[in-house]
Amino acid sequence: MALLSAKACAHCLCNLPSRAHFWARLLVATVLLLIALTDSSAWLAIADDTSESLEYRLKAAFLYKFAGYVEWPEAAFPRPDTPLTIGVLGADAVASELVPLVTGRTVNNRAVTVRHLKAGEPLTGIHVLLIGKPESARLSPLLAQLQSHAILIVTEVDGALSQGSVINFTLVDRRVRFEISLEAAEKHNLKLSSRLLAVAQQVFTSMP
Repeated sequence: MALLSAKACAHCLCNLPSRAHFWARLLVATVLLLIALTDSSAWLAIADDTSESLEYRLKAAFLYKFAGYVEWPEAAFPRPDTPLTIGVLGADAVASELVPLVTGRTVNNRAVTVRHLKAGEPLTGIHVLLIGKPESARLSPLLAQLQSHAILIVTEVDGALSQGSVINFTLVDRRVRFEISLEAAEKHNLKLSSRLLAVAQQVFTSMP
């Protein structure tokens, strides 16, 4: 499968009116994610001049898609209409990309909501939590605090899996990839789909 060029995406988007621009960005994020999840060798090569915006967009798309490959315990959703909530802490740019991406979408017939969290806010009702790089100094105590919670914890900090993160984003040759700790997932009482494991850069059965 051919890779989608980041420069080609940026060129097309800059020539569209604002409303079309929004939908084009959403389409690009979806296409990039489908490529990444259907072919483990076809990761987006991020161009230097647009690397950050595309990185944020792809991470947002991954966060949404991760949720469809995770099984939570029944107690995580008290009511049939309880939405699946993605919390974002210390990653404002990713949160900004995530909100329009999930609007009107569902995961396993549940509405998806996004909570833009500040340090110290309670994490009640969160099902997926992205902890961004700015929170790296607080990462270890925060992960220890959440160890018994049924939350899919996603990070973007080197060595985060060894501290208890379930999924950690990495950049390899300017490509967004992710690694998984099955031990951490088990501690959070989460079951991860084999389809998700198949496209991870690395899967650790125990914390590295």
